[in-house]
Amino acid sequence: MLYWLMKHIFLGPLLKVFFRPRIIEGAENIPKEGGAILASNHLAVSDSFFLPLKLSRRVTFPAKIEYFTGKGVKGWLQRSFMSGVGQVPIDRSSASAAQGALSTGVRILREGKLLGIYPEGTRSPDGRLYKGKVGVAWIALEAGVPVIPVAMFGTDKANPIGSRMWKPTPITIKIGKPLDFSRYEGLSGDRFVLRSITDEIMYALMELTGQEYVDVYAAKAKEDQAAAEAGTVEVPPRSATGAVDRVPETKAG
Repeated sequence: MLYWLMKHIFLGPLLKVFFRPRIIEGAENIPKEGGAILASNHLAVSDSFFLPLKLSRRVTFPAKIEYFTGKGVKGWLQRSFMSGVGQVPIDRSSASAAQGALSTGVRILREGKLLGIYPEGTRSPDGRLYKGKVGVAWIALEAGVPVIPVAMFGTDKANPIGSRMWKPTPITIKIGKPLDFSRYEGLSGDRFVLRSITDEIMYALMELTGQEYVDVYAAKAKEDQAAAEAGTVEVPPRSATGAVDRVPETKAG
């Protein structure tokens, strides 16, 4: 109930007025029923708000558990808000916790729901598209659902990294054609298969978004950036950080 109240009464109308979000391509690719993964590029926290706003079906996004563990009134408000916009807590502090998060995603999909996932694992630090993590492939195979690539545009300008106030900016969305990986059924334990699937998803996202692809994990890029700012390591020029014009080692390229 809180999800629909947030979408249609409390938050949704304001977002529509100030940001005018619209799907400019591929709305017909979202199934009317049944489970499916919406795999999106990730430019800002607000990505998780604008995509559900434009879909008639509910979308559930995993979110880091820190959003749900705050204390006092502020913690309660944040926890209620995150739950209200369709996010579920995941703990990534250990390997067993990460596996639990993946299993939660499978459960949501087996219930016939839409699951939003950011294959990069974290927000892009500079607007480029980074190497995908194989968790999205494992979930897709375990749940037996298609993966639908989604491209978000403008959210990084509306909600820049580190900003507390959002800036009115038109938000547009493109939705790609579903990717069917049923040919790999029963191979969720094969790391090579998982990497191949993940690279295929990232290639589809690269084509849909037009972003420059970097064959490095976004989390690693953020660590290097922080170290460079602290003066503890020298970061190579941008042209030498793994940027390529296709996803490597994938038949999709």
